[in-house]
Amino acid sequence: MKRLRFAFKTTLTRGFTLIELMVVLVIIGVLAALIVPNVLDRADDARATAAKTDVNNLMQALKLYRLDNQRYPTAEQGLKALVAKPTGGGPIPPNWKPYLERLPNDPWGQAYQYLNPGIKGEIDVMSFGADAQAGGEGKNADVGSWQ
Repeated sequence: MKRLRFAFKTTLTRGFTLIELMVVLVIIGVLAALIVPNVLDRADDARATAAKTDVNNLMQALKLYRLDNQRYPTAEQGLKALVAKPTGGGPIPPNWKPYLERLPNDPWGQAYQYLNPGIKGEIDVMSFGADAQAGGEGKNADVGSWQ
């Protein structure tokens, strides 16, 4: 029977020089500078999409309210009429039932706005965007039921 012998070689391990580390850090910095703005823009797009979804859901609940009660809630009753039966601020709905469990806030933490009569339609539901003010462009643009 033959015996096998293994030869172990020792090698010197070599570390990174300061210049090599600096080059790697510069490359990572350049990549981060290119990628981070794109990721932040995606967050704004996601908030606008979430606001559009919420506005559509609120409009559907308002349409159900109208089917049951022959009218939309008044401006004074507002969107609260979808979660609690109105007791004032206009006609009391005869066939009220809960249409939503709770009212959502827009993705920027503000309450959705309700107009009856609306400016762009019979009624309007909208979010004022990131700046919480009417008008604006980009992430500050209004998101409404007319879009």
